[in-house]
Amino acid sequence: MKRRDFLKSASGLAAGALASAAPAIWSPAKADARSETLLIVSEGGPNNLDIHGVGTNVPGYEVCWNCYDRLISHEMKAGPGGVPYYDRDKFKGELAEDMNIGDMSVTFKLKKNAKFHDGAPVTAKDVKWSLDRAVSVGGFPTFQMAAGSLTKTEQFVIVDDSTVRIDFLKKDRLTVPDLAVIVPSVFNSELLKKNASEKDPWGLEYAKQQTAGSGAYKVTKWTAGTEVVMERNDAWVGGPVPKVRRVIWRMVPQAGNRRALLERGDADISYELPNKDFQEMKAESKLNVVSIPYSNGMQYIGMNVTKPPFDNLKVRQAVAYALPYQKIMDAVMFSLANPLFGAPADKPTDVVWPQPHKYNTDMDKAKALMAQAAPGGIETTLSFDLNFAQVNEPLCVLVQESLAQIGIKATINKVPGANWRTEFTKKEMPLFTNVFSGWLDYPEYFFFWAYHGQNSIFNTMSYKSPEMDRFIDGARVAAASGDQAAYDTDVKGFIDLAFADIPRIPLYQPFVNVAMQKNVSGYQYWFHRRLDYRSLVKG
Repeated sequence: MKRRDFLKSASGLAAGALASAAPAIWSPAKADARSETLLIVSEGGPNNLDIHGVGTNVPGYEVCWNCYDRLISHEMKAGPGGVPYYDRDKFKGELAEDMNIGDMSVTFKLKKNAKFHDGAPVTAKDVKWSLDRAVSVGGFPTFQMAAGSLTKTEQFVIVDDSTVRIDFLKKDRLTVPDLAVIVPSVFNSELLKKNASEKDPWGLEYAKQQTAGSGAYKVTKWTAGTEVVMERNDAWVGGPVPKVRRVIWRMVPQAGNRRALLERGDADISYELPNKDFQEMKAESKLNVVSIPYSNGMQYIGMNVTKPPFDNLKVRQAVAYALPYQKIMDAVMFSLANPLFGAPADKPTDVVWPQPHKYNTDMDKAKALMAQAAPGGIETTLSFDLNFAQVNEPLCVLVQESLAQIGIKATINKVPGANWRTEFTKKEMPLFTNVFSGWLDYPEYFFFWAYHGQNSIFNTMSYKSPEMDRFIDGARVAAASGDQAAYDTDVKGFIDLAFADIPRIPLYQPFVNVAMQKNVSGYQYWFHRRLDYRSLVKG
């Protein structure tokens, strides 16, 4: 397939096969269009265009990041290998031209020329309505806001048409950083209110299908499971106007086809390929391949501790000893990950996250624990997200084989990517693998999401421990007050307890791998691990 045909194709790729198209007539105008169009291929796509939507999946985050603005964003710094990397502690305005942090509030002055995609001005009422929406819709968005102690609509105050104040409920070092993540996006409130209803007061159904923001891009076409087309917003004031005019994001289920499209020059970027392919492409040097460790993240095996058999600590310990850690590193990750297992028995706990636990593969210990806890064996299901099957499927096959050796028969459950978040948050899966990466790069933030008994949607093990909660809450208080000694004690405390109770078993810290044509530059690593089109340059 020639590049011009790939651009012309409206239906893209069906059933994993490359589609053919009629030849296009070359013209300078079409050549210019190609130079300004970025073609991305990935395994899965968004199931919702609204970050506040119910069950919005990780690919949906990418659309929201590029099509909506927040009040603030992060400055960049040099990361691993010199790759631009967000600076967790430094901020810049996006919709805000000025930020003034007081003792118990922060005030933002909006850019006067900011407009939504339909031309309506962005005002303080839009900011307040959007933040009210975030803390009110429930689920992930509301819990994310709560992670920064943003929970009440009364906290968001309109000072005048272009000024908003956010009042603090308490001193929390996570509050300002939490305003720079994807959830506190600013929506066109009048547009959504026109398309709301008594049953849907926040316009969730409307925003699920089309964007209503002021961001650098706007969605002009979305065919779920097939394609997303985004066009540049030339009136964007959140930063320099992007160089790329159009983004075409195609869902190509077969990894071999995605790699072929890259190697032929028919696609510009792909970031969901087997690690073996990334290693081979690095060695061949025909494409630019970037590999960056996830910030504050890991792939893990989770167990629901509220139901048999994983309510039994000895069963969880048996699983931890039975996992084929090094096989997974070698055969699935091809070393494109940092191991989070096998720490020396005498190694003290560090005040960092993630860090390796002290389990390693030891089938004798695993079998001995199973003989005590479940001598008759166990049958269960092992679930994974098909959106990331290139890693999850071979990983689960290796885990299934190892668990069978200690008397655990695990049937693999492949959950369609569009349904994963919904099924995952029901907290009914007994055994599963997933990646979790905390958007704010602080240990207490990760543990607030993943281990706190407040029962975050990402505490899918349904783990509850008053002692764990005290450590997490104590670390947040100590961080806000600047008590480093108390902070260190609490962080070490919650890490030690997580490894002792082992409701989830860290496997490795994955790398974000992105393959790009040589004429594509400007890639930046962000906490959400998705592409930021605004910085990309082609040609």
